[in-house]
Amino acid sequence: MHIGIVAGSAEGAALCYRTIAHEGANRLGPYAHPPVTLDSIPLSQYQECIDRDDWQGVGELMLQSARTLAKAGADFLICPDNTMHQGLPLIESRSPLPWLHIAAVVAEEARARGFHRIGLLGTKWLVTSDVYPEQLTARGLGYLRPADEEREDINHFIMNELVNGIFSPEAIACHQHVIARMKNDGCDAVVLGCTEIPLIMNDDNSPLPTLDSTRLLARAAVERAVSR
Repeated sequence: MHIGIVAGSAEGAALCYRTIAHEGANRLGPYAHPPVTLDSIPLSQYQECIDRDDWQGVGELMLQSARTLAKAGADFLICPDNTMHQGLPLIESRSPLPWLHIAAVVAEEARARGFHRIGLLGTKWLVTSDVYPEQLTARGLGYLRPADEEREDINHFIMNELVNGIFSPEAIACHQHVIARMKNDGCDAVVLGCTEIPLIMNDDNSPLPTLDSTRLLARAAVERAVSR
């Protein structure tokens, strides 16, 4: 099956595409992967909508990409941008193709691995939304949001550094501090719920086991594509 990627940031979309290519080779043989087409509306256009709390506008941009990808021959869609998923329910019924929901994929992985209370990391818009709580609670899992100051600190590093390909020791230390606090408050895993966080955080440097939303989505897309 042909995978369509609705891109957000360049860094996150590139990581998603690379993972599809690598996972495809693991499943299908050297240099092989399912067909992939990526459509990238400038992140600035999404951010203009987000800044004015216009999630319908975010959804309409996603729908524009969906239509482009349908014309390109895609069979289903993924979006490796967690925050943008707040716009998906507003347009999904009009989408020409089905979507693989990033938070549903992560929640399934959390349940399969036996976790019970999940810390949420991501932009300030994502961690205050219902994108992950809806999917986690539907599977009987608890969750913990960052505190207000933690949200602002993490959002600063995401929007000013990570999306621009800047990976500083300060950003890593900030995420480690928040994850350690979540561990002390009873979490047994943490969602790397921003497409770019996996570029600096992983199981090796995190105080908690990580649920890498970008790579999990990419692997689930490959699984759907090759299992038809």
